Amino acid sequence: MGGLLILMALSLPTVLWSDLTNRYVWLLLSATFAFAAIGFVDDWLKLAGGRRQGMRIGEKLLAQTVVSGGLASFMYFYSEDPSMATQITVPFFKEVTPDIGVWYIPLIVFIMVGTCNAVNLTDGLDGLATGPLIIATFAFTIIAYVAGHAQFANYLLIPYIKGGGEIAIFGGALIGASLGFLWFNAYPADVFMGNIGSLALGGALGTMAVLVKHELLLPLVGGLFFIEALSVLLQIGSFQLTGKRIFRMAPLHHHFEEKGWKESKVIVRFWIVAIVLALLSLSTLKLR
Repeated sequence: MGGLLILMALSLPTVLWSDLTNRYVWLLLSATFAFAAIGFVDDWLKLAGGRRQGMRIGEKLLAQTVVSGGLASFMYFYSEDPSMATQITVPFFKEVTPDIGVWYIPLIVFIMVGTCNAVNLTDGLDGLATGPLIIATFAFTIIAYVAGHAQFANYLLIPYIKGGGEIAIFGGALIGASLGFLWFNAYPADVFMGNIGSLALGGALGTMAVLVKHELLLPLVGGLFFIEALSVLLQIGSFQLTGKRIFRMAPLHHHFEEKGWKESKVIVRFWIVAIVLALLSLSTLKLR
């Protein structure tokens, strides 16, 4: 449950330095703590509740869907700019902003649930999830600052998010909290975040993407997380259909461990992949 440390280090500077009249601040904190609560229950059941596996998969997915659905519904019904409430920004295309209407809600639910579980699956080696999370958050912090500045947003042809600068403050606090945690979580780790940390961090990252209207950029910014999740899905699907495994072990980081890579090498190389994907995602602001 080391994720409790991240939550404390995240919430205090956010409350101290952000504009508490800004709705985005409370949406970010609410979503983060809601996903953290799911992780807390899961961890508690494993530690003291008599369930070695924690929450059942169905229970966990249902809880995550409820939280994600709440966020998506709020953005759908109470958007500050109804004209762009259900529009989505397509990376690399400056004038492609389709309005998907009510389908916006299931899309956001899918993205949010997928992100928090992808981060959770990546949290299998010391510092493996924390490093890429910092990198992805940094990318979205830059996007949030740009989107919250009318002139920058107009120049780069991205949606202007009034008050979006406060999202950048949350992003900075999240980076700082994660860096502090990484000091103790780096290989060999002295503390582990648990599901309370991984689900909260995934939820925070997904919420930032939703609020800055760059939902479809998330699979690129956090591409490493989605690669890890995809490896699990492919492994399960292949084994059930053919009885054979694609990877020696899933998630993907365990596959490379089985191939003889040392844990530290897997971690650093995965961080490099995360950096490349984050830089590529930031290039979409200009390559439009």
